[in-house]
Amino acid sequence: MIRWLALVALIATAPLAAKESLGVFADWAAFRDVETPRCYAIAQYTTDEDETGYTTVGTWPELDVRGQVHVRLSRETLPGARVRMRVGSRRFDLTAQGQQAWSKNKAMDAAIIAAMRSARTMRVSSVGMDRRAFADTYTLEGAATAMDAALVGCAEL
Repeated sequence: MIRWLALVALIATAPLAAKESLGVFADWAAFRDVETPRCYAIAQYTTDEDETGYTTVGTWPELDVRGQVHVRLSRETLPGARVRMRVGSRRFDLTAQGQQAWSKNKAMDAAIIAAMRSARTMRVSSVGMDRRAFADTYTLEGAATAMDAALVGCAEL
């Protein structure tokens, strides 16, 4: 479950000079970082044990990268463990290392984003270093608007 206060805390810890808020849309927010330059939509996940992770959909105009999906898992994964993302009824096996996970290619990024636009929830699951399964679940309310705001925000860079 995404906690609103956790998202606000994530936003508050970002260097103010580097990031410009493009808006908060339900459980998602969008930012523009002129110094990098990049724009991204982001949602945060916090467990009852205060483990924190987040998902971003980013755009780097100078690198010609648009809609790149990245997940920082709430826990470090066991080396070699599969990281699976479920968006609505669609399933995707991600590439992962430690607490970081990404889609395997641009086609998978596009498929994940398309699924995010029509689904209500997204779940990312794996096995932690303690060999216990875990899952980070996100609501997707506001995700499409945040992704669009990030894309439009980077059009101005």
